[in-house]
Amino acid sequence: MIKHLIGEHETVEYDTKKYVMLYDNVENEEYPVHWHDAVELIMPIKAEYTVNVGGKDFKLPEYDVLIIPPGELHSMPPIPGRRLIFQCDNKVLSNVTVLEPIMKIISAPFVINNAYNRDLHALAKKCMLDILQLYDSKSELSDTKIYIKIIELFTALSEHQIEIQKDIMDCDEEKLVEYNEKFEAVLKFIDTNYMYDITLDECADVAGYSKFHFSRIFKQYNSVTYMQYINIKRTKAAEKLLMQPNLAITDVAMMSGFKSLTTFNRIFKSIKHCTPTDYKKLYSAQMKSSLS
Repeated sequence: MIKHLIGEHETVEYDTKKYVMLYDNVENEEYPVHWHDAVELIMPIKAEYTVNVGGKDFKLPEYDVLIIPPGELHSMPPIPGRRLIFQCDNKVLSNVTVLEPIMKIISAPFVINNAYNRDLHALAKKCMLDILQLYDSKSELSDTKIYIKIIELFTALSEHQIEIQKDIMDCDEEKLVEYNEKFEAVLKFIDTNYMYDITLDECADVAGYSKFHFSRIFKQYNSVTYMQYINIKRTKAAEKLLMQPNLAITDVAMMSGFKSLTTFNRIFKSIKHCTPTDYKKLYSAQMKSSLS
């Protein structure tokens, strides 16, 4: 149950002296479109569960684990069953410099299952079940132990991703470290300036590569072109702006960095599979339904 929802923003209410929240959820209830600053992990225990994140449905069989990064719009329809919904304060993780490398793992939602990696799936399942046991513990160290479990899981996921990335980039770990540093700077540049006209030359200059080398390496590293990444960033910004009833579609387009309404409609529909107008209407209908 969402306790504090203003518009689409949920303020996660942690227990007294706790920085984690666990719902052992057996309610057949709907969770409307919302986002929060917490890291969220969801694992069905009884019956398949569906979670929509950013317009994409993730159908989770029992014991598959979905990781939802902070700031992602998501919703869940009413489905009978039992699932664990875990949230932890992202500030506890993101404000610790030594944890920065593993926090990259939650840049996008993804599912941990046998198809992804059997060992990691077993670890994720154990992590969630251990958290369930620890959450009700009276020990003053229960929060600490829970965060240790999360860090252990994220570290293992990060190690796996590094090996995958080395294969994709066809490079050793030293070269991958260089790419990490270069593209982290580029992504920060895009995240800060997506509302402006960002050129290929500017991105290449930030990375210190020629624009031709940059284009090829960026796509290998991020699985999308630099322009696709910018459009995804702009579309995510537009999603939240569309939820503000006082903003016109044209205003949202300009504020998100799109130079024309035609371009905004085309790119938004290609990513979200509906027009900005349809998205705004859908959200307005959901809000009226939740208030009635």
